[in-house]
Amino acid sequence: MDEYPIFNCKNADDVIKAVKDYNISFVQFWFVDVLGTLKSFQVTPSELEAAFEEGMGFDGSSIEGFCRIHESDMIAFPDASSFQMVSWRPTDRPVARMFCDIVRPDGVPYDGDSRYALKRMLSKAAEKGYTMYVGPELEFFLFENDRTPSYTDLGGYFDAPPLDLGNDIRRDIIFSLKRMGINVEYSHHEVAPSQHEIDLRYDEALKMADTAITYKVIVKEIARKHGCYATFMPKPVLGINGSGMHVHQSLFKNGRNVFFDAHDKDGFNLSPEGKSYIAGILKHAKELTAICNQWVNSYKRLVPGYEAPVYIAWARRNRSSLVRVPMYKPGKEAATRIELRSPDPACNSYLAYAAMLAAGLKGIEKNYVLEAPVEEDIFKMDAAEREKRGIDNLPGSLIEAVGCLAKSDVIREALGDHIFEKFIDNKKIEWDQYRIQVTDYEIKRYFPLL
Repeated sequence: MDEYPIFNCKNADDVIKAVKDYNISFVQFWFVDVLGTLKSFQVTPSELEAAFEEGMGFDGSSIEGFCRIHESDMIAFPDASSFQMVSWRPTDRPVARMFCDIVRPDGVPYDGDSRYALKRMLSKAAEKGYTMYVGPELEFFLFENDRTPSYTDLGGYFDAPPLDLGNDIRRDIIFSLKRMGINVEYSHHEVAPSQHEIDLRYDEALKMADTAITYKVIVKEIARKHGCYATFMPKPVLGINGSGMHVHQSLFKNGRNVFFDAHDKDGFNLSPEGKSYIAGILKHAKELTAICNQWVNSYKRLVPGYEAPVYIAWARRNRSSLVRVPMYKPGKEAATRIELRSPDPACNSYLAYAAMLAAGLKGIEKNYVLEAPVEEDIFKMDAAEREKRGIDNLPGSLIEAVGCLAKSDVIREALGDHIFEKFIDNKKIEWDQYRIQVTDYEIKRYFPLL
């Protein structure tokens, strides 16, 4: 018997049987707050039947971005299809987990639930016949401890051991992911010292958002077992590349890739829908940025010179552009997709995927016209040339990005009023806390001078 079986539970009975057959001691109920931070509580097997029938109540007023204290009662209903044993715990008395949908006491889905926001947006796409597939590339750093960003190696892009000292850790992460039914395409050392990437096989957007949460937990847990610290902080060290989360995405209808057109007269193998989807992403890129890059630190990564995109343009091969159409397998329908390169792995994946889908669908609905690709290195263009070619910039700071988001009807509709407003409120508080700090840079730069 496999110590970590892959479950395919359809309903409560399947879960209860699996818990009994594998002597599972606890089941963790998972959900996230408005910022994407994982929240969890454990349920004993004896409570599972009631949990599926009635849900498990909790105080929502203590969860960031949820609700006010006088309307705090929330209920978590487990999603049986997400049931898996957690792969970083011992197998003698194993622990499992399920993602939850959050509802109010009257049974109405809670509009502050990030998972519900994505499900609602996916339902809108489904009404048009579309299924969204997503394949994220989540980069991370492995440091010696959780106090200072001390390198564990000095390797670079695609370096092998002995320069790459994280190979064994990545291997154990991949084994742990596979034990939970998460398919991995490949892994490698990234550009910066101690930086790594493990690419996940594309999947339906809701499942992939759940997977992204699981991935980050596994990376941190396995790193801890190896005596080091994993971080998804976008820019932990000055002067080197930050960590991104390039998001590959496509829409399928009736089993066919909507973005693919073998007879595209422009030679991109892109359908009119695919082109309009890209145009939607580009047109609403500034509005998307606060959702996909939600921390003050995110904007230390989004600067020229470190491979992170800061200019709103698209291309086929040009990695200095915001959106890229990968050409690894030209002419192959299943491989046709777009890649949004600005998000970072510290964002709330549920909200990020919902916002991207909303922008792309708006492009399709309104038949946005896609401008010509920019294949030249945009980083080498001066401001005058970029202006001449109509290449705009992404927001340069969190508060600028929040200002763009606040004006967005597209993202408000995608996330719902509650999450939209709570998210903006939280980010304004974060910016206020950040801008009053006196940093080491200021002391070193100004104290001797002024």
